Amino acid sequence: MNRMIVSRGLAANGGAAPAARESNDAPFERRVRKILQLVESGTTFEIGDLAAALHVSEAHLQRLFRQDTGFYLGQWLREQRLERSAYLLVSTSLSVKQIAHSVGYEHASSFTRAFERQFRQPPAHLRKEVKLTDDTTGLGEQDPREKIRT
Repeated sequence: MNRMIVSRGLAANGGAAPAARESNDAPFERRVRKILQLVESGTTFEIGDLAAALHVSEAHLQRLFRQDTGFYLGQWLREQRLERSAYLLVSTSLSVKQIAHSVGYEHASSFTRAFERQFRQPPAHLRKEVKLTDDTTGLGEQDPREKIRT
């Protein structure tokens, strides 16, 4: 499999998971695939949850994930949460606080800071910007993720 390059903001591959490097370690490749499946299910996971599910220590999981994908697991999980939140902002009418909680942030203020660092705009601004674009261009049926990428 090929390594991916992730840009600031949304991942260059449309928010998909990082690809594992070619490796002779098939059991770990299966573990990475399981991590990706768990995270992509939409459930919020912490590193400890993933490590427990895979029967390895947190440190070992992080080391293996970094070695196999080239990404830090904590950073990748945070980016996945924020990408999911951006999708929810433009595709639902949930409040920013509700979205923050649904993607694993205990406090909306922490979520807003992380969102601004990732996307260089506050969550409410993204929602307003996408709504204005929809109102003026009639893009109501377009996949909301496409609006974020443009």
